[in-house]
Amino acid sequence: MPDAALYTPTAIIGSELPRIDGPLKTSGTAMYAADYHFPHLVHGVPVTSTVAAGKIRSIDTSAAEKMPGVLLVITHDNVGPLFRMAPGGHDGRTSESRPPLEDDIVRYWGQYVAMVVAETIEQAQIAAHAIKVDYDPSSFNVSKVLDDSPTEELPLHTESKRGDAISAFASAPVKIDQTYVTPAETHNPMEMHATVAVWNNPKFTLYETTQGVMNHQHVMAETLGVPRENIQVITRFLGSGFGGKLFPWPHSALAAAAARQLNRPVKVSTNRQMMFQNVGHRPRTQQHMQFSATPDGKLVSLRHDYRNHTNLGDDIHENCGEATPFIYSVPNLLLTSALVRRNVGTPTPMRGPGAVPGLFAVESAMDELAIALKMDPVEFRLKNDTLTDESNGKPFSSRHLKECLQLGSEKFGWSKRNPKVGSMCKPGDPDVILGWGVAAASWGAGHGPCQASVALLNDGTARVSCGTQDVGTGTYTIFAQIVSDRTGIPIDKVRVVIGDSALPPGPTSGGSTCTATVLPAIAEATDNAIKVALATAATAKDSPFHGKKPDGLAFHEARVHLEDRPASTGTPYQQLLKMANIDAANGEGSTSALNSNPEARKYSTHSFGAQFIEVEWDPGIARLRVSRVVSVIDGGRMINKKTAENQILGAVVMGIGMGMLEETIYTPKTGQPLNSNYADYMVPTHADSPSIEVHFIEYPDPILGEYGARGIGEIGLAGVAPAITAAVYHATGVRVRELPVRIERLMQSTVQV
Repeated sequence: MPDAALYTPTAIIGSELPRIDGPLKTSGTAMYAADYHFPHLVHGVPVTSTVAAGKIRSIDTSAAEKMPGVLLVITHDNVGPLFRMAPGGHDGRTSESRPPLEDDIVRYWGQYVAMVVAETIEQAQIAAHAIKVDYDPSSFNVSKVLDDSPTEELPLHTESKRGDAISAFASAPVKIDQTYVTPAETHNPMEMHATVAVWNNPKFTLYETTQGVMNHQHVMAETLGVPRENIQVITRFLGSGFGGKLFPWPHSALAAAAARQLNRPVKVSTNRQMMFQNVGHRPRTQQHMQFSATPDGKLVSLRHDYRNHTNLGDDIHENCGEATPFIYSVPNLLLTSALVRRNVGTPTPMRGPGAVPGLFAVESAMDELAIALKMDPVEFRLKNDTLTDESNGKPFSSRHLKECLQLGSEKFGWSKRNPKVGSMCKPGDPDVILGWGVAAASWGAGHGPCQASVALLNDGTARVSCGTQDVGTGTYTIFAQIVSDRTGIPIDKVRVVIGDSALPPGPTSGGSTCTATVLPAIAEATDNAIKVALATAATAKDSPFHGKKPDGLAFHEARVHLEDRPASTGTPYQQLLKMANIDAANGEGSTSALNSNPEARKYSTHSFGAQFIEVEWDPGIARLRVSRVVSVIDGGRMINKKTAENQILGAVVMGIGMGMLEETIYTPKTGQPLNSNYADYMVPTHADSPSIEVHFIEYPDPILGEYGARGIGEIGLAGVAPAITAAVYHATGVRVRELPVRIERLMQSTVQV
């Protein structure tokens, strides 16, 4: 582990602070994208295809164009110039590479084929229903079986290799050879996607539901064919996104194109059905695992071959092997992957992309192998722990999976587990069988580039700004904490300004990197603002520090004081600024990408965790529920324990949805998402949420910066689903290898109370 000095923060870091944006949200005054309204605003409603593949023969818009309030019907013929992203560019990432209405080819059910713009939303909806589209349908494929052979276009990729996994598996004494499947899952945040586009020639202002205002600006500039400075993207608040709002979707470009044509503000909002068709999903995966070990429980080989479906126009790779090469010590490893095309909308990242479905396969196979070895699943994992990333030979900057498993075992009461299937009953209710399961978790750690500005104002307040956004994770609060930590200015006097591409460039809220990315930039900007304040104190004519050297002064508790004297003897900084007739002491700061740091490149950087889960199975009424969870996370230093715990709680509940409930079903009859609504697509409710304990193993990671913090948005979801299926097996004897767990499968159980 690296031995580097870490910043010693004040008590405000790591405290359980409520979100500073909470009052705005609870009072209904927080402005989300669809809340914006401007004079003469009009509404766009897309028309979606009713075939999964084919060609548009004709579009009859005549009836719609005559309807009251209709201002414009956009089709392939009149959409105007919308461009693709240039290949090889690194300034932005879009969702679908094909701009909306680029051609007359239909590639998936629900694809946009036209859009109506009218004075009211109701007029636009009625007119959209009146448009008649005639198709030449063609054959399509939404098969759930991903056994397609690799092709020249979609070849088999070897992602990681060491030793000879094939030969080692063939000769190994104990082995598991199984296939695990995760379904397509749809992001279902309460806030659906929306864009309000305002055209003020030659500039666009876009009020967006985006997890990345800077990325959205870059993409829309290329899509609309305008200079980047002519695009401003604003996202003050987001009703979560789970990865579905990382990149721009076609409705955003349609709204902007309509605003440019009409010279009026245009609002386009997706409905719940469109959320299942037009704005991404987690792709289906099929993963073949071959695991082997010695009789005493040392891993011999690991072979992981996975497939995921993608759409017809984009090669979207679900990186299921993200954690496979380093999660355990194994001398022989082979990791391969391939893509399979289907007539579905474009897949996109969903919370924990790649690693979460990948760990379902890895950890499920680990549980099966532990049972084959007659070894405790926790002991088996501990026996194969490693402090070296064996995929590259680098030590981990900080790895405490062992401590996570040990603490989780203690808090869960794992020592009381009877390994015999169906042997444990609920205390006081002998009709209910308990099942206990465990799984390890991992997620990559890092940070990207960022700029931030801090102003210490002469009214005793501070302002911190950055072109990032808060997707519901507590980013507003963390910004204020860092400024308060370094200056002593109270939290309620720190104004946080984010969610605007006109601000200094900041990171996208994705990949669990936002917090680690912004911290160094805010810290440096604050320190530079303090330097200006100290210089002002040394030069202001009426300052008690006039003529002193700035490096002999210090700034604590919002006061400037002599370095060798306590802060209480100092002068409030705002008084010194007023003495010098200065409005604000300004500072700028920046963060560079982690991989640009030569010291960081010596280490492998990841977070780790362990999930312990209890299920209750009542065979008499065929009822299964997750009743208890203990989640232990090794994510570096926690900046705000309240928002950090909230992240893990939400992720665990989402993991219960993944394990027990969620699957987007594409019907082979038409290719459409069949359960495209909240009634038929099941997500966890309060009634499904168990008792959840969250524990943090706080080992600050110096490679991630002076605060030692790593992001935790994804890792709380990792490992939950395989821990559930391990618990289900322990209770019922039924091994679920295809998610979600289905009651009809469990009714095959022969376990009796």
